[in-house]
Amino acid sequence: MAGPAPPGRAALTMAALALALAPGLLAARAGHTPRPAERGPPVRLFTEEELARYAGAEEDQPIYLAVKGVVFDVTSGKEFYGQGAPYNALTGKDATRGVAKMSLDPADLTHDITGLTDKELEALDEVFTKVYKAKYPIVGYTARRILNEDGSPNLDFKPEDQPHFDIKDEF
Repeated sequence: MAGPAPPGRAALTMAALALALAPGLLAARAGHTPRPAERGPPVRLFTEEELARYAGAEEDQPIYLAVKGVVFDVTSGKEFYGQGAPYNALTGKDATRGVAKMSLDPADLTHDITGLTDKELEALDEVFTKVYKAKYPIVGYTARRILNEDGSPNLDFKPEDQPHFDIKDEF
């Protein structure tokens, strides 16, 4: 008689991911009371398909965009990111290359930073820190940021620090 089936790859991946994230997620931030251990801050993993649902097309949906694999809720900047707004092309996807190049060209609206110049990479870091992290709450991470290409957890992953926001709990 055979024993119980071994856990599936997805279950193992999620278990490893939870272990990798736990230390950073449960750490108390200066001046904040830590949340109870059984209810740590939510960290949501977004596939490309899931992120695409938050491109500002529906009035009652939040508007999300990702830069460097970090998903931000930019709904408060609806006049910039909402349907028909100047930067709507950045929403619903990881538009890291476009942000680095200050480009809305569809070919640049990708996570791929291959071939960017040092100046473009510096611009990316500056906009990431001084615009997105400073103004918009983090709601999750893209699968590419958290997982390796083979689906295994990226053990070097560390959640972004954003002490001026509480992580948005919409789940």
